[in-house]
Amino acid sequence: MRVRTAAVAVLLVLTACTTGPSLENRGEVTAPPGDSRHLTIGSAGFTESDLLAQMYAQLLNQAGYRTSFITVANREIYEPALESGQIDVVPEYAATFADWLDAKANGPDAPPVGSPDLATTMKALRRLATPRGLTVLDPGRAVDQNAFAVTAAYARQHHLKTLSDLGASGLQVRLAAGDECVQRPYCEPGLKKVYGIDITGVDPKGVGTTQAKRAVQNGQDQMVLTTTTDATLDQFGLVLLADDKHLQNADYVVPVVNRARAGSERVTKTLGKLNDVLTTADLASMNQQVDSWRRLAQDVARTYLRDKGLVK
Repeated sequence: MRVRTAAVAVLLVLTACTTGPSLENRGEVTAPPGDSRHLTIGSAGFTESDLLAQMYAQLLNQAGYRTSFITVANREIYEPALESGQIDVVPEYAATFADWLDAKANGPDAPPVGSPDLATTMKALRRLATPRGLTVLDPGRAVDQNAFAVTAAYARQHHLKTLSDLGASGLQVRLAAGDECVQRPYCEPGLKKVYGIDITGVDPKGVGTTQAKRAVQNGQDQMVLTTTTDATLDQFGLVLLADDKHLQNADYVVPVVNRARAGSERVTKTLGKLNDVLTTADLASMNQQVDSWRRLAQDVARTYLRDKGLVK
């Protein structure tokens, strides 16, 4: 697979004045889906996005497409590039992308449209994406949501399996998280309101950072904010508590494509093959191979797809 790195500089210039298809120009938006033979796959620049982009590219290569790979870490840049066709396919997260498009269309103070319900979230996401010439493909089983972990010893001692268990226990909890946790509804306010957890303070050590996990490991804090695809929890003796009341939004992995260039049934079927096999645990394992074992994302992606019989 060819990788285009010099294209990033061009992309930065071109997207500065790109807004995608006009919402008034419905003819372009509703035109028949295209099927370009050369597709550019975008990554947001972190390990999981790189892995997903590599899997998309390798599946498309197997189906006879030529692919290029480009990394643009800023959504404010890569989303307009996706609208304009400079990027053709990108991995996204349903609720987060829905809220981002909603804020872009309706302003930063627009009420969130992402929710814990996947069907509701996908309906809102597609409603926002379609007028921009984007097609959101079906989600699979893999989801990268915020999650909360405690030490395995702490969970055993207090008989904790879920966040509801922690709320019912009455235990005082100091939470290692990002400093924005004190205001975000999915974090401290939500833990208090939805689960009745007694959060005594937020230790601003970041989301899922080594520093945050060590603070819980050594007992300085009792719980850490991380993600469902965090593959390093075992190294710190940590376990996730189930979000049994669905506080977190439905951030399922979804491919988003430029309809005019990659909206064909062939692309949809090709990328849809990943939905049949990819799980949250699979993503966590692959993240670990890249982040902890220092394997290349393209090699990890290729091995996974071969093991699943999706590429030769």
